[in-house]
Amino acid sequence: MQVKPLVAVVGRPNVGKSTFFNRVCGKRISIVKDTPGVTRDRLYADAEWCGYNFTLIDTGGIELKSEDKMFARIRAQAQAAIDIADVIVFFTDGRDGVTASDYDVAAILRTAKKPIVLVVNKLDNFEVDKTYDFYSLGLGEPFPLSCEQLKGMGEVLDAIVANFGERAEQEQSEAISIALVGKPNVGKSSLVNRLLGFERVIVSDVAGTTRDAIDTPFEYNGAAFTLIDTAGMRRKRAIEDESIEDYSVMRTIAAVRRADVVAVVMDASEEIAEQDVKIAGFVHEEGKPSVIVMNKWDLVEKDAYTMDEAKKKLAEKLSFMSYFSCVFVSAESGQRVDKIMDSAMKSYCNASRRISTGVLNEVVQEAVAANEPPSPGGRRLKILYASQPSSNPPHFVIFCNDETLVHFSYKRYLENALRRAFDFSGTPVKLTFRGKKEEA
Repeated sequence: MQVKPLVAVVGRPNVGKSTFFNRVCGKRISIVKDTPGVTRDRLYADAEWCGYNFTLIDTGGIELKSEDKMFARIRAQAQAAIDIADVIVFFTDGRDGVTASDYDVAAILRTAKKPIVLVVNKLDNFEVDKTYDFYSLGLGEPFPLSCEQLKGMGEVLDAIVANFGERAEQEQSEAISIALVGKPNVGKSSLVNRLLGFERVIVSDVAGTTRDAIDTPFEYNGAAFTLIDTAGMRRKRAIEDESIEDYSVMRTIAAVRRADVVAVVMDASEEIAEQDVKIAGFVHEEGKPSVIVMNKWDLVEKDAYTMDEAKKKLAEKLSFMSYFSCVFVSAESGQRVDKIMDSAMKSYCNASRRISTGVLNEVVQEAVAANEPPSPGGRRLKILYASQPSSNPPHFVIFCNDETLVHFSYKRYLENALRRAFDFSGTPVKLTFRGKKEEA
């Protein structure tokens, strides 16, 4: 699996960052308005240019104001953005010329060991001579751009991907990466230290100790792995706007996206919270194999039915991912912590499973024979054949006479039939229906 480079778009407010973001990603994701400070949330979207795949981040406007208390906070935000990205795109406004705020942001960027693409936006008449003053920022050649009229977009994107170098083409190593995610203070770092056998990450009772996604390679049963410890993901309204923790959540999201398998850590001594469900939902939406890790099991008063009751509650809360697998562990005592690796490996292997076309079609046709598709409006859905074009997660394409006739309940029925025939526990399964005109 390729590791996608991360490209952050930064600059002061109202210079056209969100417009650029929307243009590149091909859809309106960021709110665009001619008012400074409209973009408050940090948004991710995948993009592609000339065969290069990357992830673009839209950021809020960096305004280094004169108030001392604001300066430190915004500087920290800008520094966090620099740390996150592989390439930084610095947006300026050609109509306004070089401003004091541009110099302030440039001073921060010059200290980074990251490639920087300097963009002069809002040159609707493409007045290249207006870019000359921007050489004074000391960030190299300024690229003229008009996002509104799409002038200069190709040159800017060429400059961005030119900075990827070998990174965009490198495949991940053979080591399987496992990201541990969850709310703050559920014991992710303690689990990492227990699995590694030494204190690799700081462990504290204070929520939010881990701010960065920390990668640690290690071996388990002779196989190579990389553990990714991540910052706790709090509810959005609990995160102070413009804070470093906001960027920590972005790093956690990025860690999930680059991981081969994800361990969703929950506190077994507490009720399953809405945020636990949201984090699991994000992992599900990203199509990642996973394992639910119920930590702090040593703090739970138990009888013969406690674990079964806990699994029942999980099934109710995680009804959207009925395929989940779970383990009950204690980082404090080390109880069953090794089961995390075994369960994670099983989920990953299931996600990597390939089914031969012949066997796949036997299962699908048997399911269709046992329960024929409904006939809405008198038109009957006819399943022709199926194939599996990819894995991680397993993706099945089912060819039919008309994909608009497929009801979600029948799609779920076929997915369940596949799960009964093959072990896809711990991984989502993707079904795509494609219409194909019958031959006369």
